[in-house]
Amino acid sequence: MARNKVLVVDDESGVRFGIRDFLEQQGFEIEEADSCQDAQHLFRASRPDIVIADYMLPDGTALDLIPRLKEIDSDIPLLVLTAHGSIDLAVRAIKEGAEQFLTKPLELQTLLVILQRLLQKQRNHHKQLASKSRQVRQAIDPFIGTSAAIRSLADQARKILATESPVLILGETGSGKGVLARWLHENSPRADEAFVDLNCAGLSRELLETELFGHEKGAFTSATASKQGLFEVAHRGTIFLDEVGDVDLQIQPKLLKVLEEKRFRRVGDVRDRQVDVRLIAATHQDLGHFVREKKFRDDLYFRISTIPLSFPPLRERIQDIPVVAQYLLNKVSADLGRGEIELNDDCVKALQSYSWPGNVRELRNVIERAVLLSEEKSIGLKDLNFDGHTRVGAPLVDSSLTLQELEKQHIERVLQEERGRVEKAAKRLGIPRSSLYQKLKKHQIQASKV
Repeated sequence: MARNKVLVVDDESGVRFGIRDFLEQQGFEIEEADSCQDAQHLFRASRPDIVIADYMLPDGTALDLIPRLKEIDSDIPLLVLTAHGSIDLAVRAIKEGAEQFLTKPLELQTLLVILQRLLQKQRNHHKQLASKSRQVRQAIDPFIGTSAAIRSLADQARKILATESPVLILGETGSGKGVLARWLHENSPRADEAFVDLNCAGLSRELLETELFGHEKGAFTSATASKQGLFEVAHRGTIFLDEVGDVDLQIQPKLLKVLEEKRFRRVGDVRDRQVDVRLIAATHQDLGHFVREKKFRDDLYFRISTIPLSFPPLRERIQDIPVVAQYLLNKVSADLGRGEIELNDDCVKALQSYSWPGNVRELRNVIERAVLLSEEKSIGLKDLNFDGHTRVGAPLVDSSLTLQELEKQHIERVLQEERGRVEKAAKRLGIPRSSLYQKLKKHQIQASKV
């Protein structure tokens, strides 16, 4: 991760050198400017975390500079230095947006304490912005269970915690991709910084672009003020893009530029901004197929899939269903103030015999509905409502079948539940329609007859 960056603006080279020499020893990265114009240019280009500016500069004062910088980034902390301080001047500087007003000569240890406090305040502010940008969800352990599939995923995830490389999480809808993304962030070196997530599905190109990169005032008709994008909010933290396969082709080059160069432009701006983020992306779609059909850029695909992780669907780890269900039951009953509730044997068998097209998300819905509708301390078969996707009590998977036979059997079952509609069956299976047609041909399945 990059070090905290400070922009020092002073026309006296000796003052700049003294501050630089001290702060670099404390682990800061320093940029220098000697005028308002130079400061404004460097501010746009270098993306500092904080600005220290002398009051009197060759082409203006700090009171002239502050609004210009605030227009670029309204959240940037600014410290104003002066050799001739006064209460009136300090009040004016604070009103313009300065965080602190310090007189020369500087006590460098005091400056360090102030910088650390302001940077922590800025991080806390970014975390608050991040929490508003995502739907509140109850975090659960992504690795509940003892199956080989979930244990393998847990091992792979732990091995990549320290890396900064992009991660692509593959898996069906509701399988737990978002939970895994948050776990990766919270156990990474970026855990103390913001975690920002965005579901890209269904967003228009214009809305997605301004959400990710922000916009300048006047960039379009309704842009009455400048807006930070989520990449800026996630600076030094993690950004999670769910359903990344839905990102518009015109946005994809900008996304690639952020990943490769750590730079981007707000909508309506002409200059690049620097940002330090780690990307985690997720999709239930076949991005390789999208690349072949020219719906997704191959260079972006190879970049975001540096580290692929595949989340197994719930039906492929049947032995985990009882423990996952009980874990969710404990959380739901605690939230509803119901005390301890258990699943009886018939209920567990029914849960294990269901195909779970909605995966863990659907399982939680079934559990929550059962708790709300039942007043007993034990959840039974009569309390379960599976929304009619699959018959309760359907046969358990036969372990004597080959993988080819299992695939054929599962495809036939899903097609039957979807009344032979290939498009809906493909969506349930988490594969493109063209891929399902290939599997139908391979297994000699006629959708119309199913």
